[in-house]
Amino acid sequence: MRVAVDAMGGDFAPRSVVEGAVAAAREAGVALLLVGARDDIARELSRLPDADTLDISIVDAPEVVGMHEPPTRVLRGKRGASVRVAAEAVARGDAGALFSAGHTGASVLASLSAFGLLPGVDRPALAATIPALGGVAILLDAGANLECRPQHLLQFAVLGAGYARAALGLSDPRVGLLSTGEEETKGNELTRDAHQVLKASSLNFVGNVEARDLFAGQADVIVCDGFTGNIALKVSEGMLEAAEHVLADEAARPAGTRVSALLWQQARRRFRQRLEHAEHGAAPLLGVGGLCLVGHGRSTAGAVRSGVLLAHRLAGDRLHSRLADDVISALARR
Repeated sequence: MRVAVDAMGGDFAPRSVVEGAVAAAREAGVALLLVGARDDIARELSRLPDADTLDISIVDAPEVVGMHEPPTRVLRGKRGASVRVAAEAVARGDAGALFSAGHTGASVLASLSAFGLLPGVDRPALAATIPALGGVAILLDAGANLECRPQHLLQFAVLGAGYARAALGLSDPRVGLLSTGEEETKGNELTRDAHQVLKASSLNFVGNVEARDLFAGQADVIVCDGFTGNIALKVSEGMLEAAEHVLADEAARPAGTRVSALLWQQARRRFRQRLEHAEHGAAPLLGVGGLCLVGHGRSTAGAVRSGVLLAHRLAGDRLHSRLADDVISALARR
């Protein structure tokens, strides 16, 4: 199962992207289509002595969608953009999945253009894996849709539950709604109406989840609009970085407090292992008719490796086909 990798996407592209993708190919025999500026990719591959022994092809795509460009450029002006060329390769069947750590909006639009939506789905959603007590949970939408209606959150819940069954092995995932209080009357108009729609569905809906309980393990799938979900993720990342700085300051204090600080550092490393986006590497875009995984813009080589491995596994599991069946079944039950 070949993975098309947007080699030019991300803050550290193409070096970290190529290095991470090659690590995935080395580890699991993943066949790669590296899409981007041919000379730049070839230069990075030449730094890796075993790259010529792996199943790697380069697809030349001379253009890149910059992080500060409007995502519509990928559809209107930049037909040779690496993420668009990679998505089209998947649509043709040259690869089974797309991975990109580049412009999120461009990745979403390129996937929508190349794959279309699953029948019964109005909007796609990014499904981020987050740590939780006792394991992990799935938060969606993590940034593909800034404004939503209640039926969109229901669709996200159906897609997220299907992903939890496929990726986490859960037979009946618990679905929660991110809101400002546990009571069904709390929140804004969207969350109040969505609560009633989810409550009336056949999903295993466990009610509202407050932001302070996001990582408490109360639900396996937590749904919200993309604006709220993206802020929740970035606040969590910022809190982790601030905590790390505090621990580093404590470690530099006199010897009396250094022992405690070092113990905290060990705990921090284990905690970071659970939180680090390199653990899962990417968020799948659910609801489109193909497989697209979007990595963090600051993805290191380790994060890219994890993202490509996840893309390879989900392609082998035919995730988008299984989600299509879930959506059809949900519509039939309604």
